[in-house]
This record gives sequence, C-alpha cells and structure tokens, in this order.
Amino acid sequence: MTNFAVYPSLAGKTVLVTGGASGIGAEIVRAFAAQGALVGFVDLNDAAGAEMLASLGGDHAFSACDLRDIDALRHAFAQLEAALGPAHVLVNNAARDDRHDWHEITAEYWDERMATNLRHMFFAIQSVAPGMIEAGGGSIINIGSNSW
Repeated sequence: MTNFAVYPSLAGKTVLVTGGASGIGAEIVRAFAAQGALVGFVDLNDAAGAEMLASLGGDHAFSACDLRDIDALRHAFAQLEAALGPAHVLVNNAARDDRHDWHEITAEYWDERMATNLRHMFFAIQSVAPGMIEAGGGSIINIGSNSW
C-alpha cells in the first residue's frame, strides 16, 4: 500500500467534484474523503455514483446530473451544498474524450463536446463562487486533457 501525505487543513472542508463516479474523478473523490473532507460529487451515471457514495461511508453526498444542462448543474450543486455546506474546493474534472478523425467533426458534435468538456466548468464556478467569497476564499481546480 502506498502512503499518502496527510493534509489536516482539508479535514471538515467541503469539496465538490464533477465527474466523480468513475475514472480520475472517482480517485479524486476517494483521495479527498481519505483526508477527512466532506465530498460532494456529480456524475451522469446514477448507478456508479450511488455505488461510489456507498463505498465512501461517512458524510458525503452525490447528485446525478447531466452537466450539459446548466439548470440541472445549478440544482445539483445547490443540493450538495445544502447537505454539506458551502464549497471550499471545486474540482472541475468531468469530461468526455472519444477518439475521432477531424474529418468527421460536425458543428453539432463540436457544440456537444464544448458543453461536455468546457462550458460546465464556468457555470460550476459561478455556482460555488458566492459561498467561497463569503467564506473568505476557496480553491478551484480545472482539469483538462491536452486534447482540449
């Protein structure tokens, strides 16, 4: 087993993660939970999200959400903050990176990828920023691959 650093400053802090039910997002959720943070996460996959939440134990929260629907995103973040308190940390992790040939890209595909991989980040920040400002600060981490 690998030993990880312990960051006491994260204990009891509310951390929100997009795309937290699988892949890199799931590892981010687990890592923050192991630090004693109160982790809330959203994901499109309701079943995987519920399974992840059950595996964490403790005071954490999950809300199924299609991040392309900004009203749904706002509602999901409001639910998480109602359950856990205002966010101290936001990790914008959710993305979809299917491999494709550039010749196949349509305007509709382009718009869907921008909504899935970029647009939601701004609106997630907009949702949590008032609470961070009121608390005197916070951290926002935007993750992107080199494909975007």
